[in-house]
Amino acid sequence: MFSLAWQTIRARRGALAAAFVAVFCGSALVTASGILLDSGARGGIAPQRYAAAPVVVTGPQTLPVTDDLDQRFAERVTLPAARADDIARVPGVRAAVGDVSVHAGLRRPGGDVPLVAHGWSATRLGPVPLAGGRAPEAPDEVALDGALAARSGVRTGDTVDLSVGAVASGYRVVGITAPAQDSAFLTDAQARVLSGRPDQVDAVAVLADPGADATALAARIGHDVPGVTTAVGADRADAEFLDIGSARSFLMLIAGSFGGTMLMIVVLVVASTLGLSIQQRRREFALLRAIAATPRQVRRLITTETLLLGSVAAALGTVPGIGLSFLLRTELARFGALPAGFRFVVGPLPALAAVVACVLAAVVAGLIAARRATRINPVAALGEAAVEPPKLGRTRLLIGWVLALAGVVNGVALPLALDGTAAAGSAATSALLLVVAVALLGPRLFTATAGVFGRLGMSRTVAGFLASTSARARSRRLSSAATPLIMGVALAAVQIFTVTTTSTAAERQVADGVRADHVLVARDGIAPPVADAVRQVPGITAAVPVARTSVLASYRELGDTMTESYAAQGITTAGLGSVMDLGVQRGNLGGLTGNTVAVSETAAGTFGVDVGSTLALRLGDGTPYTARVVAVYEKGLGFGDVTLPNDVVVAHTTSRLDDAILLAGTDSAALRNLLAAHPEIQLTDGVSFTGGSSTVESSVSLLLNLVLIAFLAIAVVNILVLATAARVREFALLRLVGAKPRQVRGMMRGEATVIVVAAVVLGSVAALPPLIGISLSLTGSAIPTVPALAYLGIVAAAVAFGWGSIAIATRITMRPTPVVAMRTED
Repeated sequence: MFSLAWQTIRARRGALAAAFVAVFCGSALVTASGILLDSGARGGIAPQRYAAAPVVVTGPQTLPVTDDLDQRFAERVTLPAARADDIARVPGVRAAVGDVSVHAGLRRPGGDVPLVAHGWSATRLGPVPLAGGRAPEAPDEVALDGALAARSGVRTGDTVDLSVGAVASGYRVVGITAPAQDSAFLTDAQARVLSGRPDQVDAVAVLADPGADATALAARIGHDVPGVTTAVGADRADAEFLDIGSARSFLMLIAGSFGGTMLMIVVLVVASTLGLSIQQRRREFALLRAIAATPRQVRRLITTETLLLGSVAAALGTVPGIGLSFLLRTELARFGALPAGFRFVVGPLPALAAVVACVLAAVVAGLIAARRATRINPVAALGEAAVEPPKLGRTRLLIGWVLALAGVVNGVALPLALDGTAAAGSAATSALLLVVAVALLGPRLFTATAGVFGRLGMSRTVAGFLASTSARARSRRLSSAATPLIMGVALAAVQIFTVTTTSTAAERQVADGVRADHVLVARDGIAPPVADAVRQVPGITAAVPVARTSVLASYRELGDTMTESYAAQGITTAGLGSVMDLGVQRGNLGGLTGNTVAVSETAAGTFGVDVGSTLALRLGDGTPYTARVVAVYEKGLGFGDVTLPNDVVVAHTTSRLDDAILLAGTDSAALRNLLAAHPEIQLTDGVSFTGGSSTVESSVSLLLNLVLIAFLAIAVVNILVLATAARVREFALLRLVGAKPRQVRGMMRGEATVIVVAAVVLGSVAALPPLIGISLSLTGSAIPTVPALAYLGIVAAAVAFGWGSIAIATRITMRPTPVVAMRTED
């Protein structure tokens, strides 16, 4: 059977090329998704300042979640400074160095020079030797990195101003160190004071005794010192750079969500292509049955062919899949979703999973497509090889209509009945349900579409009559050919217009909600005392600081406990109405003090809370926070789903700083004079305030879906060329009975019109329920934001790929003379 299958593949390599391309591209996509997931689990960057410390100890940076990925805290979880002494007493530890990192600035006449301040003990980790002078011993002394000092024109003995949060203090330069990545070194105690946590450290770097095993030492520290997390090897970078761990979690999240959708689409495309390829060989299989081949032998032949073809195509597809993953890494870093230098891991498991998934999809698709030819008697099989069976099976019709109904219910009805994120999640699933329903009901829908075109006048010309008749007779093959185009239109519409609906609603909420005349911002944040000083300026009627973070909330959904991250802001209530309007629906933001919280309507529905309810959260640094709900507001997309007292948020962020200060009042000379003492602060107008919305997630979503749509575009071209090229004998026969080449081409243009119009219409209809549901759940309106140019772009792409593929394939197929073409094998 192996030899026969290989001979068949060689003899029909042109006809099987489409199946090869489908599996090849599908494997590339699955491989890239697998590498994203694997890199989220094992990728990162190498430790830098902690490279000499075999073990790094931090606070627990994640919240364990049962049966799901652990949730990372948005802010750094610190350790008591005294914990370094406890760690130093563990056998095998030579020294335990408590370390803090504070983003600061060196004020110079030419502008602020960014740097990172550490305690002097951190120089033991480099090591960072002195190049001149001595180590700082007093709170007002500093040693500067040699490269930074030379670039800033600073020497030992000079007095410099270091600013944190736009508030500066004077320091005397007592030492110059070897170059150390633009660093400033203070006494350990003063570095902790600048961090805003005098009794806390970010991490404890452990220097081990000679010959000590790092893994064993880490386990011993974890046993002897409770409440800490140890890291060895590449995991030390997670302790050094907070954004590395967050990037890994983000990678796993998007790889999991995108990978599931992508795998389903790949399976559908591979199944459609293989199914069409095998349908076109029904005559061959019927002849095999007629010369005494058993159904089992035919199935074995198909299985062996798809195994051979699929294995080679899938294995080769893993190579461009690796390249695609690195291209995605570059783009993710450009969007800010990954830190620069984030290392991807290329292991064997993603490639192996891609090969297994694509080969399995190919084999199953082949067997399903050939099941009728192997089940009916040989004479009937020969008859069906020439003319497609007119009716669809009852089971197929039933499943198709059930999926269509489920898609509409999930997209429109459930979002009206459910609250919060459950409504949006229900709507998002309906697109795939409707696409699968269209694939199952395709022949029935295409027959109806062709009939509509006939009634509209297509049949009045010879080419139109041929196109209308052919579309009805070949409805199964046409629906298989058009399925990727329908999926492309539907998914492109859902993904693009979900982003436009969400972003437009967020921008509208921010525009309506920000009433501030001016906004103060700074590169690294603004210290809380600045807001107090601004309030004293004549002409300023309100100054409301805004600090942003993310919190974790646990809630019950469909009987399960869910834990998710939510964007949060911290504000003060004095003068709030003059600078910000959150659209309060119930309650009063005036009570937002102490252990209280305000939530958006979406969050309230998700959490199942209302005014007066109690809500349990985890603040940015993991601190448990139980608060009473004092208000429910409308504008959660623009300002975040959770609003807390400003002092609560600031006390539990890494920087201990505000992100912005919203001002009501006039831009007076007194305000300018105050800001002159804080040159790091920029004065902007209220329009520049962006609220709590972020474009990173939407940009990443668009990027990944563009990759998926590109795959569907390749699939569309591939399957339409396959369907057209297989009709070489039909075109030749039409020409032999008197049809002119232009009439045949006209017939194909008519069929292309049916395919493209049906794909655009059915794809648009399939996209409507999820878009309506998502819009209802997120904005309260049933009308999604659909930019006309974007929709026209989707239609133009469908026309270009659909018409272009069929037109080019038709011209190539008609090159042989009719007599020569009639001798061509199917």
